[in-house]
Amino acid sequence: MYKLYYAPGAASLCVHLALIELRADFELIALDLKAGEQKRPEYLALNPAGVVPTLMIDGAPVTEAAALLMILAERHPEAGLAPAPESAGRQGFLQWMFYLANTLQPAFRHWWYPHEIAGEQNSERVQAEAGHRIGLAFDRIDAHLQEHGPYMLGTHYTVLDIYAVMLMRWSRNMPKPALEWSACRVLADRVRARPAWKQLYAAEGLSEWA
Repeated sequence: MYKLYYAPGAASLCVHLALIELRADFELIALDLKAGEQKRPEYLALNPAGVVPTLMIDGAPVTEAAALLMILAERHPEAGLAPAPESAGRQGFLQWMFYLANTLQPAFRHWWYPHEIAGEQNSERVQAEAGHRIGLAFDRIDAHLQEHGPYMLGTHYTVLDIYAVMLMRWSRNMPKPALEWSACRVLADRVRARPAWKQLYAAEGLSEWA
């Protein structure tokens, strides 16, 4: 059995959704981020960064959302949620996974916590730049989906789509949310129509952007 440490709507959402899609046997352990439970010594022993997600796999803690999506897909190849290592689609899969993890997700961190990178006095400038980068990323994703969609890898649903749609959800309260890009909206609508999405929302007590 897997054990997922999560917080509703946080970066753990994509891992939670993948576990549901895989029909895996797992236990959820909620952390109250506002109360600082992710910074308690017992949790830091599992995840020294003090963030979610952490997934216990065979009794060992593993972190980083993108890595966990790839690990889960490879541990459950029968679900077909990632291209096989030697398949034609593997290169594109890896490229986009790393793009989301290295470019888009960090920009959201800068959007929400601009003071972390440059201090309170520069927060507005940092947030503006982060918003610009997020917009450029959605430009690129939307263009890709326009040409190669409806899913990130064409006609096949993978954990890459789970990851991308989680990040689209994070933009819901921004001046220009991801759903204003037409192909991004098509992908988001497809993922949100899946039974697993509804199960996820019920389990995490989410209601917005359903």
